[in-house]
Amino acid sequence: MRLFCRWFRQVVAEMIAAATAPKIEMNGPVPLGRRNRGMKSGNLVDHGLRCDPRRLCTRGMKGTKKEGKMIIAQVVQTERRGRRIMMAGRLSAKSSQDDTSRYVRMGHWDNYKCPPSEQDYSDEVDCGAKLEPSEEELDDLSKACNKLWELDLNRLVPGKDYQIDCGEGKKVYQKEDTAEGSLFSWLSKDTFRRPTYSRFCSLLGNYNPHEGYNENVTSQERQEQAAFIEELSRTAPIKYLHKYLSSKGIVSDNNEDFKSMITSLWFDNYGRGGTANSSAFEHVFVGEIKHREEQEVSGFHNWVQFYLEEAKGRVDYQGYIFPRRRGQIPDSETQVLTIQFEWNGVLKSVSSTLVGVSPEFEVALHTLCFYMGGEDNYVELGQYPVNIKCYRLGNKLGSAFPIAGS
Repeated sequence: MRLFCRWFRQVVAEMIAAATAPKIEMNGPVPLGRRNRGMKSGNLVDHGLRCDPRRLCTRGMKGTKKEGKMIIAQVVQTERRGRRIMMAGRLSAKSSQDDTSRYVRMGHWDNYKCPPSEQDYSDEVDCGAKLEPSEEELDDLSKACNKLWELDLNRLVPGKDYQIDCGEGKKVYQKEDTAEGSLFSWLSKDTFRRPTYSRFCSLLGNYNPHEGYNENVTSQERQEQAAFIEELSRTAPIKYLHKYLSSKGIVSDNNEDFKSMITSLWFDNYGRGGTANSSAFEHVFVGEIKHREEQEVSGFHNWVQFYLEEAKGRVDYQGYIFPRRRGQIPDSETQVLTIQFEWNGVLKSVSSTLVGVSPEFEVALHTLCFYMGGEDNYVELGQYPVNIKCYRLGNKLGSAFPIAGS
């Protein structure tokens, strides 16, 4: 009995100490992973040491330095299973700097709000004759789309530039979470230094995802859009797209006319049965939340947006959807994924995305299918047979996304 009382007093003392201990916000985004969802703050022994909460959550503290100060963090809030996880490890000052540099630096994005003529851009790509569509490509949309794949010089390499863990599979109608952790294990810190990726990310925060919200586009946001299109126009996929559409008589060979057409297609607001509060860019890349009898996620087919929202704790990856018929089971190398997830607590029962492709590739691919294809566009992208679904709302791009073939 005495032992029990002593143990009980010790437990109570620890609980009081934990409740009264100072709590600070983690220096970075909310930790990645379903098991970490909802972790908002922690108790750090050394409050002055900058640390990467995602690294704290890695198994066994792999990759951390043995020298340096001891970090002990206790998760004090979880949403789902009430888990309390203790994590400990050592980080040197240099290791800490390396970790924090992985975060997306947003300071320079303010420069993108300047007039496009006052901004600096990357050099024009020079691929010579490779940018001229062949007769075969002009006659075959699949060959043209595959050429875009070949011209995507900015595409990331699985295992080198990023790592994903697909977890367990499920049927579309299954709602239980079959993923042990997050989809993305890590992403190279150099990714967001690439001009088109950086400019693409700067646009993602310009939208309210809730359907019915009136999107008032500011002059600065217009300038960000124009600068993004200008950056894209210097890349190989977009140059090829221009030459292709020009050859088909869709647009003139004047570069300003072409950029104006692309800007209008992706950024002009239109209504989905109501006020003009949606756009192709918002729907396809950012995602929208519909408020019907039951909330649901619409759009959201971009892997960069998925990574960023997962890093912030807003996306809960719940597993991949089993391929149709005898399709290949996805693994860490797969770049066409069909998945299920929750975004801001709202379920997206099935979504498909091209992982690791560049912003310029996706814009070029969907634009090409919009102007030259139909609702179903069966094409080859490297080793992947894909159906690019393309929905129109009059003369607007309603939605576009890939469906993995078998």
